[in-house]
Amino acid sequence: RVFGRNAAAVSAALRGAMAHLPVDINPRPPRRNSFEVSLVKEDGSTVELWSGIGKGPPRKLKFPQPETVVEALKSSLA
Repeated sequence: RVFGRNAAAVSAALRGAMAHLPVDINPRPPRRNSFEVSLVKEDGSTVELWSGIGKGPPRKLKFPQPETVVEALKSSLA
């Protein structure tokens, strides 16, 4: 549940920041106990915006603040 709740919060923040940007949650099966956010560019390249792998304990460190991901997205697109 905590993964889904955090994914929904990050997804909503990304959609709010860039309405034209499609957001997919888990287009491929996710790694177990991991939380990652990636940008797939038009040329097919992937940019990692957030990875909780290797973070924590505590468990809350594995999840980003939605604003952090939005800022990473904006800097990746600039």
